[in-house]
Amino acid sequence: MVNLVMIGCDFRTAPVALRERLAFDDSKLDRALDELVARYDSEAVILSTCNRVEIYLARTVNAPTPDREMLAEFLAEFHGLEPQEIWPHLVERRNSEAIRHLFRVAASLDSLVVGEAQIVGQVKRAYERACQRAAAGPFLHALFQQANATAKRVRRETGIAHGHVSVSSLAVDYVREVFSHFDDKTVLVIGAGKMGTLTLRHLRRLQPRQILVTNRSAERAKAVAEECGGVPIPWDDLDQACRAADIILSTTGAPQPIMPAERWEKIRARREGRTAVILDIAVPRDFDPAIHDGDQTCLFNVDDLKTIRERTLIERQRHIGPAEAIVQQEQQRFQRDWSRRRFGPLIARLTQDCDAKREAIVNQLMSKLNGRLTDTDRQYIQKAFHLLQNQILHGPLSALDDAASDGTGPQLLEALRKLFRLPE
Repeated sequence: MVNLVMIGCDFRTAPVALRERLAFDDSKLDRALDELVARYDSEAVILSTCNRVEIYLARTVNAPTPDREMLAEFLAEFHGLEPQEIWPHLVERRNSEAIRHLFRVAASLDSLVVGEAQIVGQVKRAYERACQRAAAGPFLHALFQQANATAKRVRRETGIAHGHVSVSSLAVDYVREVFSHFDDKTVLVIGAGKMGTLTLRHLRRLQPRQILVTNRSAERAKAVAEECGGVPIPWDDLDQACRAADIILSTTGAPQPIMPAERWEKIRARREGRTAVILDIAVPRDFDPAIHDGDQTCLFNVDDLKTIRERTLIERQRHIGPAEAIVQQEQQRFQRDWSRRRFGPLIARLTQDCDAKREAIVNQLMSKLNGRLTDTDRQYIQKAFHLLQNQILHGPLSALDDAASDGTGPQLLEALRKLFRLPE
């Protein structure tokens, strides 16, 4: 059997400043995996993301895994911190609880945004990195592969991942609702903030005909245009660019609106009835909300998109119960299958021992009754003793099967060895 421990912190238990100091980049990750394997003679996987840092260690049942205090000392030593800075923020989970936790993490049930898609890839990469360093052994191989399978099943059988929840992806969803094709569309980017750059990345996947970029800083407009394959436009030509654009992405961060209703009305009058979708994700807003008419001008600001995001998250809440049920099923299946694999040698010895004793008794009986039994009698006696053996073994083997799910397998295994006088 195996002892499993997970010790770590996440966005609930540790502030971001501490999580940043505990994070493992690529070079630190390899060194830490090597050190954990050597120091604790264990299998090891480290999951390090912006929201969590978790260490998974597995050892044989006769070799206890380190506790929270020991791993706090390891983390402190590795990152140059004091153990008392770390210890209060660490959470420790063992065996069944640790298995369930990993499956919930992979299925995005333990995420800051329930149902987000990034975490399953991060879990997979953490496992693959451990494999590259030969830090993952048989148990963690099986465990992390099952975690990945559990995440896939949750996404396939529930709606927990349905609907985008980032402002940038929601913005593009609305563009798709207005336009059915984009090969004849022009995108105008006003400003070049971080959110705007991320949204532009999503818009580029629509493969528009042209991207125009304008900014008060001509150099910044040129740089953004070069990054996205667009055309820089002078700031003084903003009205002309708005007239030409089908999709406008605005993210200037200006203290006052750059497009009051009167200015937009003059632009709209020269657009010849063409529909404009305006994604105003600036704070404060760049476009006057009054210009939205739902026909020729469809304006969405960041508050609109955040409201829809909250609705999406509320909708996902309905799927948490079914997703948790899947996690529980997969946890029990993993523990049962792994325990059966580990119980296999004992079950084989127990069955062989009973087979040998049954055959010895039946052969002795047949010898004493030699000449007084028909072939039918012999077959009946052999089947009767075989049935008796199966009925005797049914209880212990069923108990082992149950123990695979409730974590009492090691104790029962040792009890069966003693009861049936089986060798180690």
